[in-house]
Amino acid sequence: MIYHRKSPKRVLLIEPEYKVKYPPLGLMKISTYHKMRGDEVVFHRGTNASIRDQNWDTIYITTLFTFMWKSTIETIKFYQRNRTNIKDIRVGGILASLLQGDVEVETGIRPHFGLWEKVDRLPPDYHFADGAYEYWKNNASFAYMTKGCPNRCSFCAVSTLEPEYVDFIPLKHQLSSNKRDLILLDNNVLASKNLSQIINEIKECGFAKGAMYGNAHRSIDFNQGLDARLLTEEKMNLLSQLPIDPLRIAFDDIKLKKLYIEKVRLAHKYGLKHLSNYILFNYKDTPEDFYERLRINIELNAELGLSIFSFPMRYIPLDAKDRRYISPKWNSTQLRGVQCILHATRGVVGPKKPFFERAFGKTAEEFKYIIGQPEEAIFYREKMRPYSTAP
Repeated sequence: MIYHRKSPKRVLLIEPEYKVKYPPLGLMKISTYHKMRGDEVVFHRGTNASIRDQNWDTIYITTLFTFMWKSTIETIKFYQRNRTNIKDIRVGGILASLLQGDVEVETGIRPHFGLWEKVDRLPPDYHFADGAYEYWKNNASFAYMTKGCPNRCSFCAVSTLEPEYVDFIPLKHQLSSNKRDLILLDNNVLASKNLSQIINEIKECGFAKGAMYGNAHRSIDFNQGLDARLLTEEKMNLLSQLPIDPLRIAFDDIKLKKLYIEKVRLAHKYGLKHLSNYILFNYKDTPEDFYERLRINIELNAELGLSIFSFPMRYIPLDAKDRRYISPKWNSTQLRGVQCILHATRGVVGPKKPFFERAFGKTAEEFKYIIGQPEEAIFYREKMRPYSTAP
């Protein structure tokens, strides 16, 4: 139970002005917490002196990825200016947790580590921004039905931030009645022993397959992706009862090739035709196997009549303060070449074979040739250098 204060406080929520798709869920829940206590809450993105210099009892600053270090630290320091007590500035989130000591050295503030338990289970405040900022998915509720992940992948921070796996979290109180769609942010929902209960509650909340919101179909996105190693036929049958769009299956390692293809075929069997996946690169992979993973999706699209969109994700170490990391099996020219291609495709690898081959090449050898060229040659290669000249 959260009681109203006799003397309401003024609370400022700050998100650094880095590029993001989704609203800051942590701040949305902190907003709920303070409004339930009768406090005044204001949200702002970026830096603003007129807002900073008002009389605030507490300022919360969220953080995201560690490679956003520069803009994040600049934002924290900006809101420290002209304040007599930095203890009323609270910093949390992913960067703050993973680089807790570094943030303290740089700013004098000891950040909160991990989840704020009493706030984490509260419903998000979907009105906290009052329409002042547009995010990519404004027509969706955001929720978790599990927490953590039993896997301890070396490229992932989940086991550090959420070390205990929670099998089931009720959904209903996390939803907004004014949102059509649902984005579930579970890191490994298929690991839950209560998956059947999870699916049933999702359907009871109005998200069964074919469900409508007004004149539009509702959709669900398990946004963090599903673990192919845990995707049995029984679980696929359960998932097929939901309006999933898209079904996301990670394909981070070429060693999972056989398993990945098997699960895509299983999805097709159960009528799930709109798929998406995250493709990690610049980790332990090579340019050749990165290309092969992309190519596999193109071939599956053609064979099964699917629509698989790939989202390449460049690996950055969990403590990196910028994006400059280069793995031993890549070089800077190649990584810049991939970035040039993805800039033209807006970060997405679509399902059409002709376009894929124009962008990435017809073979792994041609792909390596393309990404080894200067930027101008990559962007304008159809005019400057016909594909036939590539080895």
